[in-house]
Amino acid sequence: MAPLKRLYPLLACSLILFSVVAIVVGQFDPDPSLDPMNVTISEYAVADRGGVTEVAMAVMGLGSFALLAGLRGAGAPVRGMPERLMTVWSGALFVAAIIPTTPLGMDLTLTAQIHRYVSVAAFVSLPLAAVLLVPRLAADERWKAVARPVEWLALAGGLGVLAITYVALPGDRVMIGLVERGLLAAEVALLGVLAARLVHLQWARLRATSLAPIS
Repeated sequence: MAPLKRLYPLLACSLILFSVVAIVVGQFDPDPSLDPMNVTISEYAVADRGGVTEVAMAVMGLGSFALLAGLRGAGAPVRGMPERLMTVWSGALFVAAIIPTTPLGMDLTLTAQIHRYVSVAAFVSLPLAAVLLVPRLAADERWKAVARPVEWLALAGGLGVLAITYVALPGDRVMIGLVERGLLAAEVALLGVLAARLVHLQWARLRATSLAPIS
């Protein structure tokens, strides 16, 4: 089990990086008539016949699970509600990847409604988890260095949630694609900060172990 714990940070970073690259690549494959500024990633995914975007979402969910496992294994202060919210984020991404929405302009089906609800759960849960993590990280000497970046990204995520709520309801979907991508960028950056710190701490621990004198 110990060797597996050591793999979690690298696995998390690899999967999250892969998903980011895949999402970017997926933006170039669908119907060129779709405007990325006014079309959500999920709607792009429906038009993506190669399934790159769906794969990216699923991999992001798996990478987030690996990150959470690595944080727990390293003793990060994530126990309780932050852990539950990060689990919601990870699971909701995976569900959203396998249950698609309807193409743009068509009525919502039952599966599309499920997709919408789990997407909302994903977008909301991670900023909330970050808000709860900030004071815990600040109080932990090992994680104090990332408390401020997590705080700023939590704020960005919260503002993004408010913005996408507005454009999706009274805002008549104006620039919804841009707002959603901005929100997703903030949330992925949050994962990246935590993953990078996790890798740094593990590397420091392994280096200290290798340099320790043999009695």
